[in-house]
Amino acid sequence: KMAEKQEEPSNAQNGEPDNAEEGEGKKKKVKREDLPPFEIVTGERLPAIFFKFQFRNVEYSSGRNKTFLCYVVETQGKEPATCRGYLEDEHAAAHAEMAFFNTILPTCQAGARHDVTWYVSSSPCVTCAERICEALRKNKGLRLTIMVGRLFMWEEPEMQAALRSMKEAGCKLRIMKPQDFEYVWKNFVEQEEGEEAKSFVPWEDIQENFLYYEEKLAEIL
Repeated sequence: KMAEKQEEPSNAQNGEPDNAEEGEGKKKKVKREDLPPFEIVTGERLPAIFFKFQFRNVEYSSGRNKTFLCYVVETQGKEPATCRGYLEDEHAAAHAEMAFFNTILPTCQAGARHDVTWYVSSSPCVTCAERICEALRKNKGLRLTIMVGRLFMWEEPEMQAALRSMKEAGCKLRIMKPQDFEYVWKNFVEQEEGEEAKSFVPWEDIQENFLYYEEKLAEIL
């Protein structure tokens, strides 16, 4: 994502020294072996350190240069089913929102109604917003609610237009409340093995930042 991709945080700033070095190693390896740049990390639960840094609803998202997307798909059909997991951008060419439509949705029952909820660290970029609108127009059985931690580049006119177009296409856009962060913590974040599940600890300005972004989104839409 443009602005968020431009600034690589120091490992210490990221709060994830080991993982950050691993990530760098992965990136170099991918370039060296000349693999396609579209690489997406998928799983059921993400590391707590990533959640605490990437999902934090700060106003200025310096160094938060990935998108983490947690999803719940409830299929209403002959065989009702619920699936959940998360997707993570691995480098600049990959967007988690695109990957959901390319890799996750096709595995769900064709022709059935799908109620999809995303919990994402930041709102989609312009290109992903266009893809979301296209998917909603093509698939009349798709209902999409996007809960976002932060608004991505919301001051840009083209980004504001993209958010409005998503709403017009039938997408429900919401800012994550403290309770939503707690839900993600309980359902999508790894707990240390052998320990009792740790309760969610809200950061200091979580409620204030939620209200800030909620007001901005209401103004845009």
